[in-house]
Order: sequence, then structure tokens, then C-alpha cells
Amino acid sequence: MTTTTYRGVDVRGVRRPAGGFVHATVVSAGSDLVFVSGQTPEDLDGSVPADFEQQARLAWRNVERTLSAAGCTLDHVAKVNMYIRDRCYRELNRKVRNEVLGDHRPALTVVVAEIFDPAWFLEIEVVAAA
Repeated sequence: MTTTTYRGVDVRGVRRPAGGFVHATVVSAGSDLVFVSGQTPEDLDGSVPADFEQQARLAWRNVERTLSAAGCTLDHVAKVNMYIRDRCYRELNRKVRNEVLGDHRPALTVVVAEIFDPAWFLEIEVVAAA
């Protein structure tokens, strides 16, 4: 039987989660799985850009920083869950996501949902395999 271990990852350069969770969890069971908690469009100082595109780029940058802290890159992403506040952002969301991920196409779910902070237009969580 393979031993499974879990390691929380907190990231320098990404604001500490207010809810007490970690930025990501690395699960080791033969190969590492990295579960990245929902990354928000907040900068280290708590500032939030005013428009959707800037928020999306910042949230993806926070995903990328979190993956890096766990020893991964965006190319390791196997699954993306995106939560957007309004479906009017779907085309702009797709544009930014495609620019960030390039030719890499992980499994994807996009949900229109009420977002935790009313200043945020989106939140992104990913699962990566290293």
C-alpha cells in the first residue's frame, strides 16, 4: 500500500488567505497532486483592480505563484475551476485564460456564482499533477 502524505503550501507574494486555509495542498501518492485553493484578484497589499481583465490577470498570477511555491508550473495544471460573478465576463475570461495557458488545455469548469467579496469578479482554483 502506498503511503499518502499531505503538505500545505503558503506563498510569499500572494496575500495570506483570511479564512485560515493554505494556498495549496500537495498530495504525495506516487506522484504529487497539488490542490490550489481559490485564488482571488487581490494583490499582496489587499488592493483589487477595478476591471475584470486586470482582476483575471492578477488571479492567474496568484495561481502561477502558488504553483511555483509547490514546485509546479501552469503546464502541470490538470483541472481548473473558475467562478465568475456574471456571465457577461465569459468572453473576456476565455481570452485571458487562453493567453495565460497558451496551448495547454486542462479540464475546465466555469461557474457563474456569487463571489465571496463583492469587489472580486472571479476566483480560480486548480489541481496540478507533478
